[in-house]
Amino acid sequence: MRFTEHELTAALTGTAKHFLASDRKLRRKGVDVETAWAEMDRYARFQMLDALGDQVLPVLVALPDIDVEPGTRPSYDDKVVADVVAGLLGEDKGRVRRAVEVKARTALVQLALASVPPRLDPDALLTELPDES
Repeated sequence: MRFTEHELTAALTGTAKHFLASDRKLRRKGVDVETAWAEMDRYARFQMLDALGDQVLPVLVALPDIDVEPGTRPSYDDKVVADVVAGLLGEDKGRVRRAVEVKARTALVQLALASVPPRLDPDALLTELPDES
């Protein structure tokens, strides 16, 4: 799939913020996710994005091309994503471990796809609406 740099960044950042929101310590304190993300130092954000990027980005790039209507996000069936994930995993793992990794990474990629901003044009050339003044 052809994603723009902005779309990949938004997908990865949205996934990282979702994981940050699942932290029990932050939920107990009632800290907003955006506030917690802003308070993280750059190295901690890098570590989180790097770890998630290794899991998500190869799958996003390997997804088949689809037509995305303006104003919508690219979406894939779980079966399509699972097939791509299974193709990228090595054969050196056991059957159960491989099944668990496929299922977990499929959910992670679906979360990343949900974080991609809606496309404004079919060729993904625009990321913001043009100023009409």
